[in-house]
Amino acid sequence: MSTTAVLDVAAVRARFTALQRPLAFFDGPGGTQCPDEVIDAISTYLRESNANIGAPYETSRRTDALVEHAHLRAADFLRCSAEEVAFGPSMTALNFLLTRALARTLHAGDEVLVTKLDHDANVAPWLELAHDLGIVVRFVEVTDDLALDYADLERQLSERTRVVAFPVAANSVGTAPDVRRVVELAHSAGALAWADAVHYGPHGPIDVAAWDVDVLICSPYKFFGPHLGLAFGKQDLLASWRPYKVRPAANEPIGRRLELGTLQHELLAGFVAAVDYIDSLGWEAITRHERDLGERFLAGLPDGVRLYGFPTMAGRVPTFCLDVPGLGPRDTAESLARRDLAVWWGNYYALETMKRLGLDPVDGAVRAGIVHYNTAEEVDRLLAALAELVP
Repeated sequence: MSTTAVLDVAAVRARFTALQRPLAFFDGPGGTQCPDEVIDAISTYLRESNANIGAPYETSRRTDALVEHAHLRAADFLRCSAEEVAFGPSMTALNFLLTRALARTLHAGDEVLVTKLDHDANVAPWLELAHDLGIVVRFVEVTDDLALDYADLERQLSERTRVVAFPVAANSVGTAPDVRRVVELAHSAGALAWADAVHYGPHGPIDVAAWDVDVLICSPYKFFGPHLGLAFGKQDLLASWRPYKVRPAANEPIGRRLELGTLQHELLAGFVAAVDYIDSLGWEAITRHERDLGERFLAGLPDGVRLYGFPTMAGRVPTFCLDVPGLGPRDTAESLARRDLAVWWGNYYALETMKRLGLDPVDGAVRAGIVHYNTAEEVDRLLAALAELVP
């Protein structure tokens, strides 16, 4: 792992064929680009090792080894044991599976707290359980500056609270709640801390042990890997659940019980390469570069552009939700696309955040996200384009 905190952005970008074009990618919140080594790992697996597990021949043995190695690298990435991780087709699919396993222990009147910063993938599973079982889902408020309202969270905790579900970083406005504070509040009520780290994944190290979360889900395609879901659950907790699975599937290691059917082996190879790629750079260099670019963006935001969320990089990741006066979000995004600037518009599945902001539930707002492969020149291009759009 690199020990320097200075990121050689030109060297980083040379590792991405996808970046060798005029288009500046500020769409990382919707999925990052993959370095060539991730793409090569996927294609190499398919060329040389493609097989199902458990057979005595060479390619199957290679696939067995890959599956084991992928779980070990996932454990390294999340800071847990390999027995506590599970892969799936997406974070959303894994979260529906995990919540349904937990649901066998829930009863009508039990309460789950979610936040108004959450992506719907950590809201809808609980709402469906409310429909099926009669549990109660409550929404924790955010403050006017879009920080999590910890006082409201504490007020809503009760002896009936079973889960506090929350984002490690909001995919809409970039807020990064104090994870340890949320976990401690949840545990003080005897509730599980259920963390969505999908959006945080490319921006900083995940440490489930230090955070003491009970469940965490994330998605490698947000941190320079392929489309997959990855979940962590504390070993004793997973062992206490009866998961939905086929009868012949193994019960050990515990996390494997949550992996339904054959895994996407080629994507596991890509996942391993993505984790190796991040390790080759080091989180210190990544986070410093992102913070510098985020501060550059915030300092140069044109007058008249409305920013939703924190005005500095304190307490946030470099994901920015904004509006240009007199121009709808879709028109803004299309105008920027014509200038080779890729941003998103819409609600980003953050329905409660849009509602809290009083924005249209479909059109939402414009979202621009910075990751480590972005450059100062690209940020300046985006700022100049926004200035051109302001009436």
